[in-house]
Amino acid sequence: MAIETITLGGGCFWCVEAVFEQVDGVISVESGYSNGHVKQPSYQQVCGGDTGHAEVVRVQFDNSKISLREVLEIFFATHDPTTLNRQGNDVGPQYRSGVYFHDPAQRAVAQAVIDEANAATGGRVVTELAALENYWPAEAYHQHYFARNPNQGYCAFVVAPKVAEFRKTFQSKLRTA
Repeated sequence: MAIETITLGGGCFWCVEAVFEQVDGVISVESGYSNGHVKQPSYQQVCGGDTGHAEVVRVQFDNSKISLREVLEIFFATHDPTTLNRQGNDVGPQYRSGVYFHDPAQRAVAQAVIDEANAATGGRVVTELAALENYWPAEAYHQHYFARNPNQGYCAFVVAPKVAEFRKTFQSKLRTA
């Protein structure tokens, strides 16, 4: 097993986490905050929009089962990389689209996927590509949020449709029971 980790920001971390928890080859998903200037920020601080952090998920995967390119293709297909500091009704710099790489090889793969997404969207991709900095895990109640709270309002009306679309589009990438 060849374990690799990438950190992704695509709006609310509940949405991104819910998708990647269902991907075959993904070992773990942790919601957190990255690339801001406050050490060990709280959810309330990040939501204030002035810590500089993005809501992110740290995705650990077995790259002998799923490649970084495939992880990034799922990521770009399950959020809107063309809206600056926004995903749907979630607005603010903490909801920005971002790929936070852990090494130069990841940066190169991510840049290639971003270039392809730009070609497909007429150059409208605003996804931040940066080295991971100042990561901090989100509070325990944010972890596995959709799995634990599928009937909560936001989960039922925002996360569930996103997960359903992912499941339909990426059937071959679904984790088997």
